[in-house]
Amino acid sequence: MSESMPPASSGDHRTVLLRGGEVHSPADPFATAMVVERGHVAWVGSEGAADAFASGVDEVVDLEGALVTPAFVDAHVHTTATGFALTGLDLSSAASLAEAAELIRAHAAARPEDRILIGHGWDASRWPERRPLTRDELDELTGGRPLYLTRIDVHSAVVTTALLDLVPGIRDLDGFHDGQRPLTGDAHHAVRAAAFAAVSPLQRTEAQRAARIRAASLGIGTLHECGGPQISSEDDFTGLLDLAREEAGPRVVGYWADLDVERARALGALGAAGDLFADGSLGSHTACLHEPYADHAGHSGSAHLDAATIALHVVACTEAGLQAGFHAIGDAAVTAVVEGVRAAAEKLGLARIRAARHRVEHVEMLTPETIAAFAELGLTASVQPAFDALWGGEEGMYADRLGAERARTLNPYAALLRAGVPLAFGSDSPVTPLDPWGTVRAAAFHRTPEHRISARAAFTAHTRGGWRAVGRDDAGTLVPGAPADYAVWRTEELVVQAPDDRVARWSTDPRSGTPGLPDLSPGVELPVCLRTVVYGQTVFVRPNE
Repeated sequence: MSESMPPASSGDHRTVLLRGGEVHSPADPFATAMVVERGHVAWVGSEGAADAFASGVDEVVDLEGALVTPAFVDAHVHTTATGFALTGLDLSSAASLAEAAELIRAHAAARPEDRILIGHGWDASRWPERRPLTRDELDELTGGRPLYLTRIDVHSAVVTTALLDLVPGIRDLDGFHDGQRPLTGDAHHAVRAAAFAAVSPLQRTEAQRAARIRAASLGIGTLHECGGPQISSEDDFTGLLDLAREEAGPRVVGYWADLDVERARALGALGAAGDLFADGSLGSHTACLHEPYADHAGHSGSAHLDAATIALHVVACTEAGLQAGFHAIGDAAVTAVVEGVRAAAEKLGLARIRAARHRVEHVEMLTPETIAAFAELGLTASVQPAFDALWGGEEGMYADRLGAERARTLNPYAALLRAGVPLAFGSDSPVTPLDPWGTVRAAAFHRTPEHRISARAAFTAHTRGGWRAVGRDDAGTLVPGAPADYAVWRTEELVVQAPDDRVARWSTDPRSGTPGLPDLSPGVELPVCLRTVVYGQTVFVRPNE
C-alpha cells in the first residue's frame, strides 16, 4: 500500500488468526497469537492454544516472529498542513539560510501552475545566519508569487508581498512586521486564512490523503485533528472528517478550537478544544511567561485568554457534553488555564469537571503547583516529547529563550505521572514529524534525566493514553473485547526498559511478566511497520513483505 489504501468497506467482518509472533498484551504477557473477529480482539494466547482456532477462521496470518502491538494514537495533528509538508515545500532539513533559499527556488520552479506556494519547517535558531529570509528575498526567490512559509512551531510565518496583497488591512493588524521579522498574532492568522483559501479543494484532499497514508505506514491507527478558525477552515475540517469516514485509513477524531461551543458541535467535533490558544510558542517568543524571555529583554509573550474566559468556556462545554481544551505552553498561560478550570469546578462541582476529561495541549512550563492542579481537576496533558528532543538540552532553543535553569524544568513527564495526571502523546505534526516510536524514545530518554519515564509508560501514553483522552477506557490495549486497532512490526529482541535505576527497577526483570517492547536506546534502529489494522481492517501493508 505505497500509493493508496483499500476501500473503507473491505474486511470488516473477517475472522483472522495471527500466530507465530509476539503479541503485546496485558491479558497474557507471553502471548504469541491473537484472534480478531468483527473488528474486535476476540482472543489472545499461546501458540499451542491457537491450534483450536485455526480451522474456524477466514484467514491465518503467520507473523514469522514479528511483534504485534496496539496501533498508536497521535493525539495532536494538523492533518492538511502535514500533507502539504509531505507533498510540498519542507524546510525542516535546511541547515542554513542559503539551503532554505535554494529549496524555495527549486519548489517554485517545479510548481508553475500552483496559485499559491505553501511551505513549512524553517528554524532560524538552528541556522548560522540566525535570521529568517526577508520579504524581499522571498519575492526574488518566487518571482513575485504568493508564498506562505511557516516557522517550525507554526506560530509565525514569512510571506511574499503578493500574499500580503491578498489581505486588505494586513499592515494594521497586531503582529504585522514589515521587513526582517516574521508575522505573528492576528496578522499571521489573517495571511494563513488567505493562503489556505487559495488552495483548491483537490490540493487539500490530496494533502489530507497523503497525511493519512503516512500515518498508517507508521502504525498510527487514530489521529486527533486539532482544527479551528485561526488554524484551518470549516471546509478543511469537515472535509477531513468526511474523507476519514469514506476512505480506509486511520480514524480521525476532530477538535475545533472555538469559544462557540455550538459551532464546534455542528461541525462534528468531539470538543471545542485543541489549539484554542491561551498563548503562543516559545520559538516565536509568543508563549506567555511569568518572567521575561532571556533573549528578549522585557518581553513576556502574549496572553490570548484570561482565566474568566477560560472558566466560561469550560462551563459551557461541560454543560453541552463536549470536551473543553486549550493550547497553553508558557507558565503564565498554564496558570490561567488552571485558574479558569478551577473556577468552573467551583460552579459545576469538581466531579462534573473531572468526568468531562478536559484537556490541555503542550503544557511545557509546569510547576509543582500546576501539576497538582492538573491531577485534582482531572485534566489530560496532551504533550509532544519530540519537542524536548528537538529543542531541549543545554544548547537548545529552550535554553536560548529561557536560560538554562528555566529550560531544565520543561516537559516534566515523570512528575506528571507521579501525580497521576493522564498523559496522551502526539507530534503536533507538521511541527515535528509523525514518528511514534521516536516519540516514545524521546520521553524515555528525555534530555533532562529527572523527567524521563519508562518506555512502557511512554508507550502507554501513545496508545491507550490517546483513547482515554477522548473518553474511551475500552481501547488501546490488545485484550478481548477491545477494538482491533493494531500494528505488526519487524524488530529485534524485546526488552523491558527503564531510563535508569530509579524508575520501576522491578519491572525490568523478565519474571515480572511485563510484556516487552523494542529496544529504544539512542542509536538503535527503530521498529519497521509491516501492517496496520484499524477496527479489524487492514489499512497498510508494507510493500514486498
